[in-house]
Amino acid sequence: MAEIVVADPIDEGHREYTRPVALSLTSARSGVDDAPEPFDSERLPTTFASEIQRFLRVANLIEREEPRVAYLCRFHAFEIAHNMDKNSSGRGVRQFKTLLLQRLEQDEEVTLNKRKDRSDIREVKRVYLAYRDYYFTKYDKAFALEHSHREKLINARNIASVLFEVLKTYTNAAGPQALNEGNTIHKKSEFNILPLEQGNIQHAIMQQPEIKAAIAAVRNVRGLPSAQDFNKHGAFVDLFDFLQHCFGFQEGNVANQREHLILLLANIQTRQTHKATSILKLVDGGVDELMRKLFKNYTKWCKFLGRKNNIRLPVVKQEAQQYNILYMGLYLLIWGEAANLRFMPECLCYIFHHMAYELHGMLSGALSLTTWEKVMPAYGGEPESFLNNVVTPIYKIIREEALKSKGGTADHSSWRNYDDLNEYFWSPDCFRIGWPMRLDLDFFCVHSTNRPNVNKSIMSPNIIEEKNRRKKNDDESEGTGEEVHEPQWLGKTNFVEIRSFWQIFRSFDRMWSYFILSLQAIIIIACHDLGSPLQLFDAMVFEDVISIFITSAFLKLVQAILDIIFTWKARLTMEYSQKVRLVTKLVYALIWAIILPVCYANSRRKYTCYSTQYGNLVEEWCFTSYMVAATIYLTSNAVEIVLFFLPAVAKYIEVSNYKICRVLSWWLQPRLFVGRGMQENQISVLKYSLFWVLVLSSKFIFSYCFEIKPLIAPTRQIMKIGVNNYEWHELFPKVKSNAGAIVAIWTPVIVVYFMDTQIWYSVFCTIFGGLYGILHHLGEIRTLGMLRSRFDTLPSAFNVSLVPPTSRSGKKKRKGFLSNIFQKMPDEKNAVAKFVVMWNQIISHLRLEDLICNREMDLMMMPLSTELFSGMVRWPVFLLAHKFSTALNIAKDFEGKDEILVRKIKKDKYMFAAVKECYESLKYILEILVVGSLEKRIINAILNEIEESIQQSSLLKNFKMEVLPDLLAKITELAELLVEGDENDKYKVVKALQDIFELVTNDMIVDSRISDMLDSQEQIDRDILPLLFARNKSIHFPLPESGPLTEKIKRFHLMLTVKDTAMDLPENLEARRRISFFATSLFMDMPNAPKVCNMLSFSVLTPHYTEDINFSLEELKSSQQEDVSIIFYMKRIFPDEWKNFVERMGIENLETLEDESKKKEREELRQWASYRGQTLIRTVRGMMYYREALKLQAFLDMAEEEDILEGYETCERNNRALFTHLEALVDMKYTYVISCQSFASQKVRGDPRYHDIIDLMKRYPSLRVAYVEEKEEIVEGKLHKVYSSKLVKVNVNGLEQEIYRVKLPGPPDIGEGKPENQNHGIIFTRGEALQAIDMNQDNYLEEALKMRNLLQEFLRRQGRRHPTILGLREHIFTGSVSSLAWFMSYQETSFVTIGQRLLANPLRVRFHYGHPDVFDRVFHITRGGISKASKTINLSEDVFAGFNSTLRRGCISYHEYLQVGKGRDVGLNEISKFEAKVANGNSEQTISRDIFHLGRQFDFFRMISCYFTTVGFYFSSLISVIGIYVFLYGQLYLVLSGLERALIIEARVKNVKSLETALASQSFIQLGLLTGLPMVMEIGLEKGFLTALKDFVLMQLQLAAVFFTFSLGTKTHHYGRTILHGGARYRPTGRKVVVFHASFIENYRLYSRSHFVKGFELILLLIVYDMFRRSYQSNVAYVLITYAVWFMAITWLCAPFLFNPSGFSWGKIVDDWKDWNKWIRNQGGIGVHQDKSWHSWWDDEQAHLRRCGLGSRLFEILLSLRFFIYQYGLVYHLDISQHSKNFLVYVLSWIVILAIFLLVKAINLGRQLFSTNYQLGFRFFKAFLFLAAMSIIITLSIICELSFMDLVVCCLAFLPTAWGLILIAQAVRPTIENAGLWDFTRALAREYDYGMGVILFAPVAILAWLPIIKAFHTRFLFNEAFKRHLQIQPILAGKRKNRT
Repeated sequence: MAEIVVADPIDEGHREYTRPVALSLTSARSGVDDAPEPFDSERLPTTFASEIQRFLRVANLIEREEPRVAYLCRFHAFEIAHNMDKNSSGRGVRQFKTLLLQRLEQDEEVTLNKRKDRSDIREVKRVYLAYRDYYFTKYDKAFALEHSHREKLINARNIASVLFEVLKTYTNAAGPQALNEGNTIHKKSEFNILPLEQGNIQHAIMQQPEIKAAIAAVRNVRGLPSAQDFNKHGAFVDLFDFLQHCFGFQEGNVANQREHLILLLANIQTRQTHKATSILKLVDGGVDELMRKLFKNYTKWCKFLGRKNNIRLPVVKQEAQQYNILYMGLYLLIWGEAANLRFMPECLCYIFHHMAYELHGMLSGALSLTTWEKVMPAYGGEPESFLNNVVTPIYKIIREEALKSKGGTADHSSWRNYDDLNEYFWSPDCFRIGWPMRLDLDFFCVHSTNRPNVNKSIMSPNIIEEKNRRKKNDDESEGTGEEVHEPQWLGKTNFVEIRSFWQIFRSFDRMWSYFILSLQAIIIIACHDLGSPLQLFDAMVFEDVISIFITSAFLKLVQAILDIIFTWKARLTMEYSQKVRLVTKLVYALIWAIILPVCYANSRRKYTCYSTQYGNLVEEWCFTSYMVAATIYLTSNAVEIVLFFLPAVAKYIEVSNYKICRVLSWWLQPRLFVGRGMQENQISVLKYSLFWVLVLSSKFIFSYCFEIKPLIAPTRQIMKIGVNNYEWHELFPKVKSNAGAIVAIWTPVIVVYFMDTQIWYSVFCTIFGGLYGILHHLGEIRTLGMLRSRFDTLPSAFNVSLVPPTSRSGKKKRKGFLSNIFQKMPDEKNAVAKFVVMWNQIISHLRLEDLICNREMDLMMMPLSTELFSGMVRWPVFLLAHKFSTALNIAKDFEGKDEILVRKIKKDKYMFAAVKECYESLKYILEILVVGSLEKRIINAILNEIEESIQQSSLLKNFKMEVLPDLLAKITELAELLVEGDENDKYKVVKALQDIFELVTNDMIVDSRISDMLDSQEQIDRDILPLLFARNKSIHFPLPESGPLTEKIKRFHLMLTVKDTAMDLPENLEARRRISFFATSLFMDMPNAPKVCNMLSFSVLTPHYTEDINFSLEELKSSQQEDVSIIFYMKRIFPDEWKNFVERMGIENLETLEDESKKKEREELRQWASYRGQTLIRTVRGMMYYREALKLQAFLDMAEEEDILEGYETCERNNRALFTHLEALVDMKYTYVISCQSFASQKVRGDPRYHDIIDLMKRYPSLRVAYVEEKEEIVEGKLHKVYSSKLVKVNVNGLEQEIYRVKLPGPPDIGEGKPENQNHGIIFTRGEALQAIDMNQDNYLEEALKMRNLLQEFLRRQGRRHPTILGLREHIFTGSVSSLAWFMSYQETSFVTIGQRLLANPLRVRFHYGHPDVFDRVFHITRGGISKASKTINLSEDVFAGFNSTLRRGCISYHEYLQVGKGRDVGLNEISKFEAKVANGNSEQTISRDIFHLGRQFDFFRMISCYFTTVGFYFSSLISVIGIYVFLYGQLYLVLSGLERALIIEARVKNVKSLETALASQSFIQLGLLTGLPMVMEIGLEKGFLTALKDFVLMQLQLAAVFFTFSLGTKTHHYGRTILHGGARYRPTGRKVVVFHASFIENYRLYSRSHFVKGFELILLLIVYDMFRRSYQSNVAYVLITYAVWFMAITWLCAPFLFNPSGFSWGKIVDDWKDWNKWIRNQGGIGVHQDKSWHSWWDDEQAHLRRCGLGSRLFEILLSLRFFIYQYGLVYHLDISQHSKNFLVYVLSWIVILAIFLLVKAINLGRQLFSTNYQLGFRFFKAFLFLAAMSIIITLSIICELSFMDLVVCCLAFLPTAWGLILIAQAVRPTIENAGLWDFTRALAREYDYGMGVILFAPVAILAWLPIIKAFHTRFLFNEAFKRHLQIQPILAGKRKNRT
């Protein structure tokens, strides 16, 4: 037994688990000399990970040098773990303790033998003192230390801190001095940006004067109450310390918000004018500005509720700043700890309101009126008091309500979401909650009173305790006669989300009323057949037209009724005034609905007329009593019309609290906290009004001329014709005027009328968006030719756009439209040099990203030289390519004067620059190369002669130009030798120099004056001339090693040798696009760039779930479905980038990376592939470009000429002080946080993605990761889960290091996952702006350079207000993968550019459509965050941030000069899932309160804009599809009933056919124009209209129309189904980079109900229509009418197979057929996934019906009845019916159906009973049934004339009927199950699905036999890849032998 012998006394009486007991279990192993492996310190049980991890890490650090101390650290960790969980009940605790104990036993004797002191305490003390002394010796120089030394210092601090804790457990004999020093070191060493608790360690950021001023203000604790009042030992450190002890905030929250507020104050301070005497004092203006922004929502809330706000400031100015900081700190601490309550901004206002009152009471020393003691916080200042007493009770209500939603499947009206709970605080009733909160109020009740047991069971302990505490008060209230209030569930607040299409009418009632009334007016005008608009004023016409007001009155009545019905479940929380309003509105509408029809009926055609004066347009005015009544009726709308034209007045009325204003606004709209004061200024109103006047005018003219008027005459003729002979049993024979035919003809036209506004919007969007793009210079530089021609203007544009003004008040003027092409070189000092530095950085990063090769980089770089400061620019070589040789050729053949030659060369500025630079470079090189005195004199003489000849314009006279090509060849040879620099080539250099000398002296110079001069002056023998340059020390070769010289020689060589092919650089298409867009953006209108120190600070937040982070080598090499590895795929898709990567890494092929020494190269390979997928590492690299760009710009802001000449990278290496300052400045301005939802679970599992994220943080040390930790704590012997938000970074040792921990009231994922993930991470972001970036996005350095310009947009007004969200454009970088990806990229590009630019201006209805928008962070954190999170209703969480911002008087702008990369799905199935998710989200938006409030409270034209740009697009798409069904079923009615035949034959109504043809073309217009026009316009703007036309034609050849038509079906199906039945859910698409073959089963599961069934139905309709119209209609007419419908039906059936890679591969077809049959046969059940069994899939497909209500089921049944029309109509056309019209024929058809069902049922029963044991008997049984059926058919054919055509018609009649019965059975499933028919229904449904599958499968299998089909299919599917010369077939085949 081994024990530790302790020399000094140790007090261990308090320990329950002593060291000797632990060590006496077993004996330790001895004789081990080698240091053991480090113990795993990262994967620890969550129960005590945070308490012991630092000890284990330090043990691993010092184990090699101090093994005994490492052992003692681990032992101390074991003690802590054992004391925290003695029973090892936590998850993984027992295993951990066992492993650690084994390690301690293993190391005990070994480390004891290696102990260097007599005892353990001396050993620990010795090591501790060594690290402590090192720390105290070095800390004063920490700021100046190198990075590695600073890491050592930080390690020393951490080790000393841990050892001090270990030392304290042994003895307290170290003395008070050692204790104090240890406590100093043990201060919190982990920090985020500001090392506020780092003692005296100096950091660059702490030297910033703004930081010092902010810290000084926060640490100003003068005048605060005594710390003893709050039981605190010592004085308050700062204001946050005071707030923490007052209100009980968590330590992590306090530390987080302390840094947050300091950075906010410091950044605002940088933009204030420094009028203060000391720069170390905060300017009051900055503090006041932040106060206004932070509390603007709170003050509005107080004003709305009629309460005085509790922000009360002292009169003394010096104290006011302290009070301001206290109030801001209090709000931020509340917000930082509020968890899910952050989605409820007014709830936070309520909490702050009461706590601010308490704060003011404490600061002012007020006395409580009840206790006459000092005012103290209601909940005290105990640790976590605020969390437990304030946040947790409200959180539990949120969570319990969310649980009632059953994962979002329950009806929205049955539970309260975030908005309902938050809107409770919009009413003065919220103050009934009180402070402390009364937890027994209705607000905290989750269930209604008729469920008391449930209510009690869900109450939290706090609520039960509160009820018990108030029981005494309740008893007292009974004694006084007061009624005891029993809590009841309040229900919804202000709004109820009800699934109904009526919601669209409610939200946009004014628009629908306008369209309906306009339709009525158009029909009336068309009926009167007016010849002139003036005829409208004819008394009869005018009276008929104004009859629309009767319709208006009834519409308002419907609206009033709907309002009451739809808000019924919100009645308990509705204010009394709103209830009165609803009832008054109903009564008012009812009165007018009675008065107007009565007046119209009584006064029709009874006119009172007055003659007008001579010359008026209307000679006589006539009116009736109805007209008077209508005029009075319209006065109710007069106020609204007036306010529309006076938006400022309307805004004042809405936001004012004056009684008269409240009365006016009360009638116009409900009084809500949001939605008030959203009016734009007068100019904006006029702009979007003009837009919609044009759109609606075009729409109504088209509708009148081509839809309505052509139907009037045919309608009148149809009404006159009497049809009595129907071809079926007419159910309503007494209906007159052929009403059925009129309905069948008019209904499709009316449907199109309500839909085609979307088309007209698309047309005008194209026109206006295109004009806007042209005016804003979009696409000004589209090609490389344009770039070259405009490159000389880039420095000037760069100076105007991206260089800050030289003076603080300086403004840079931009040129007007089209004039910026004449910009000259910038005049400002260093501007050109700064452009060169920036340009070179961009090119260097293009090379690092492998978009260009080394040679391209050399050709595109610009040299840095002192000439730049004088304005002379040395252009990139690619601009000068071939220019020098061209100039020589011109000179060689030129005849004339020198002046003309010079003018000819100068005409091309790049040619002149090339000639001049080549001459100067040659002169410079010869000066260094030639060192011999004689040779120097000779060269100087030659050069002097040349320069004199140029000055005297006698160059052509004195020199022979025809020798220039030979001279160029020799100089080129010399340059090549100098570039190579090989010593062995010295003689070649000499020879080249001699050849040049001879050429010049003998062949070029006309006379030999140079030789004569040398002879005369030097008396040199001519025999020496051949020895020139060959003598000793004549030349200096090789040239000296100098970077600038080497670059100059290389550039000189390139200028001599590059050909004109260099003009096409760069070759990579992506590099071209990026450079072109960057150059274009410099000419766009953007704000002046501030200096980095003065810019707005910002953060980027990226939510991450489980997506790919970094491809592993195994993933890269592993094969998937197609036997294709990712790396193989990448090499084929990006061949040029792979070539550049290989060149950069210096490898030949992948096999060379297998070597162990190639670890770095393998890591680079992983990153290269990951940067080309949709991975997190790509996003992080892109977002970190912001930091790099800011650092570069800060360098250019501060750098002197010497620094710029030295170069950015060189200066970074040599001038550490400058770059340390730059890093500190960037830290102030930029923060990047990734919110990793699954980080904790990945850490526990040891998931490789956890290590990938750690590697990311190592690569980017400023990167921060936020995640939710689920920790188990043992309380009273029981395990409890504790959730905390954590922010981590990596420490100097590359290990995860916790920075902040904020405990949560419970699990945060209550609603939708992504917004909850964003919400938990947002508290760790910093700055005044926040960019929301998804993890499939990218960014580029050149775009990041424009970020500080973009942030200045927040300071610009957009109309009436400053922007709160800045919209940005996106570039879809996945467009080259396949044709589908190409289509999607163009579609997405057109929306994010031309669409959004129109939404922002002039329509003013742009919202937030996802990333990469930039938020005004302070605005949004006080108004609910950057998204909404209620389950299901906020499925499209991003757009609700835009809704919320607009409703709260924000402004959303859009800017196209900055773009961010975006990845999209590349396969059809992934695209369809994405579109299904978006359609689901839009359907939820349709029934949401946000859309309702926007629709009701926007003005008329802005409301129309909102409709057609949000849910209206999807509803219009749905209407367009419904229109096709209405048209076809109308035609089916006409042909089957015989009406159409009778009408055509008897009356020759030819117009009907033309109308149907026009109607059918409407769907084609919808498909073509809607998706095509904006796309073509945007491509034309950015790439040229010829390219746009080519691309559009190519897209059609690649079946783009098929894709968009198929996409239309996806949208309409999911949108319609979700509104009716719900079922919206997030659909993960995977974001895979590789396109793979989708199995037939997968395609059928995805598209069976959304496309295939509907496609079959359309084809059935078309076939039946074709069969029975042939006798009276031509085939040409049929084709013209139905071609678009045929196209849609075939598209919906075939598209999944056309766009499926390897879809026509025979091997795949065979496999799919086997899998299909297996899938159909497999039985389902619990745990069987739907991709394994048809049974499971079929049950999942009906989930929406099981969840929906009775109304939705009835609607589903009603829709299913359409399938019975076939049977009813077709049975009367059977030959066997013998033209009988008796209803008995239809009854007999049902008997036949019943017989068929019984036959099928008999076969199924026989299969179940006899197929196993009596197989032969079962076969005889089937044969008997078959013979019986055949005999019946033969008998009927003989006796009753049953024909073969009858059998075909019966199939067409009975198949839809059976399908309709299946649909009805699904809707009433419980009834069918009780009747025992469910198994039969399922069997029948299986046969239908099998039949549909076979029909779909057959043509695919047949086509797969033809090899040419497969080749053609691959060609059109991957044509975009073929354009890039890729090899798709090897990719699809995936042959391993092709891999290299």
